[in-house]
Amino acid sequence: MKNHNSFIPYTDYREYPTEEMIARSKEFYDEVNRRRTVRDFSTREVPVEVIQNCVQAAGTAPSGAHQQPWTFVVVSNPDLKKEIRIGAEKEESLFYHQRASEEYLRDLEPFDTDENKPFLEEAPYLIVIFQHRYGLDDEGNRKKHYYISESVGIATGVLITALHHSGLVTLTHTPSPMKFLNPILSRPERERPFLVLAVGYPADGVQVPDIKRKSLGEIAVFK
Repeated sequence: MKNHNSFIPYTDYREYPTEEMIARSKEFYDEVNRRRTVRDFSTREVPVEVIQNCVQAAGTAPSGAHQQPWTFVVVSNPDLKKEIRIGAEKEESLFYHQRASEEYLRDLEPFDTDENKPFLEEAPYLIVIFQHRYGLDDEGNRKKHYYISESVGIATGVLITALHHSGLVTLTHTPSPMKFLNPILSRPERERPFLVLAVGYPADGVQVPDIKRKSLGEIAVFK
């Protein structure tokens, strides 16, 4: 067996009795099953400490070779949010009127979406997630990253779940392309926008599409 001098004992693991494990897993499922994407946000102020804690939670996600190839840019400045909305709506207009296939547009019809994205200004926070195409060492030389999209995707899932657990709602937004976000948010070329997450409280009387999630039998195979 190799001698891993940099390893330390894992003392934070917690094991639970079987019945408690089952109860905890069911409680967690019930909680995350309440999560819904919303498009209408209240302008109520959200404590920044909640956002900070949730971003830190996202940072605990596993990543290829522990490179942690992500940056979470938390935007609350109204001027920046307006710039992001202008840039996003420009790309979305091209998407809806030129780029999207007829099939895709038909699939979007139940969600009543178009190129207008007022939530980008209404939501108290936008969290813009960037993935690092490569890193830099202490001398500024390029350092390879591994499984970048997979790592950032996992971290984003943790972030969305943490925000839901905290009592907030979110909307994932992916205008394409998203290169306009780099200059607005002063991010380097080696960082690529992955997703824009609108975060806040739901607007009063908000409605969501009448949809159902696939059952366990439809998403899993046990052998």
